Formats: sequence, C-alpha cells, structure tokens
Amino acid sequence: MIFPIVAYGDPVLRKVGANIDPLYKDLQKLIENMWETMYHASGVGLAAPQIGKPINLFIADTSAFGDETVPEMKKVFINSEMLKEWGDEWEYEEGCLSIPHIREKVSRHPNVLLRYQDEQFVWHEEEFSGIAARVIQHEYDHCQGKLFVDYISELKKRLIRNKLISISKGGANVDYKMRIPSGR
Repeated sequence: MIFPIVAYGDPVLRKVGANIDPLYKDLQKLIENMWETMYHASGVGLAAPQIGKPINLFIADTSAFGDETVPEMKKVFINSEMLKEWGDEWEYEEGCLSIPHIREKVSRHPNVLLRYQDEQFVWHEEEFSGIAARVIQHEYDHCQGKLFVDYISELKKRLIRNKLISISKGGANVDYKMRIPSGR
C-alpha cells in the first residue's frame, strides 16, 4: 500500500517520534508499505512522520543515487539515537518528499555514529560516512521533528517562504499523493 506523503506544515513533521517495541501493531506491513511508498515517490529515505506516524522509524536506500562512488546501503532504522557526528561539515544540496521542488544546500558532518534497532529489534551501533551519513542525518531529523529547511539561513527561508506556504496548501505538483495539513 502506498501512503500519501505528509506535506510541509503538518504538525506531525514537528513531533519527536516515540520509540516503539516489537508489539507495535502490523510493524512488518508498515515497513513494507514504507519501502513501496518511498520507491513510488523516487526517494532515498522515508521517515514514519512523513506518512503521518509519529514514531522513531525510518528507512534508507542509497542505491537510488545511481552512482558507483556512493556505497549502497539499504536499511531499516528503529528507535535510533545519534551518538556522535564528526568531521568538517560539508555542503550538499538536499530535498525532501514532504517539501517537493525545494532544494537547498545544507551543511552536515560527514560521519555519524548511530545506535538503532533493525526490523528484528536487534541493536546495532554503526558508523556511517559520506552520502549514507547525510541520508541518515536527514531521516533521523524527521524523527526528531526537524526539517532540512531548519538548517538554511534566515534570508533563504524568507526567499522560499511563499513556496513553503504553497506546499502546505496543496500547491505542489508531484507524481505521488500528498496529505495536506488543511485536509484538502
């Protein structure tokens, strides 16, 4: 089942996702549907808040970059906790399925240490670097109620303000269904 993507302005995107346990209702089906939703929207990552679920769960698949210099990573991250970020920050243009047609340069650390559970609820503590670290930071932020536009300058925020308002009112023309905050 393909879920609609929650559009910018919906309060669920600003909530800190709750940790879950193995008894979370229909979790495996939810994860399967998240993969289907992400691929349908041509994303490289998707966090549960982006489909209206305020929980600490995200998925990522870097193979969509289609670049042999980007190591492939396809993983499910449950109850993640960012333990460490390090290295000289680097800029990279980011976008988001919840904020379509807006791309901005965001500075992030090139390395992260993440503690998380996989879909079997086995704990992992793993280092990621480069694009994988960036995708993880972006999706982890969603589970923390943060969006990539929170990292851009006030001037750039003012310049894209009308576009953000338009997205929140259903003005984004995309090839996937979106859930608009006003319910339209």
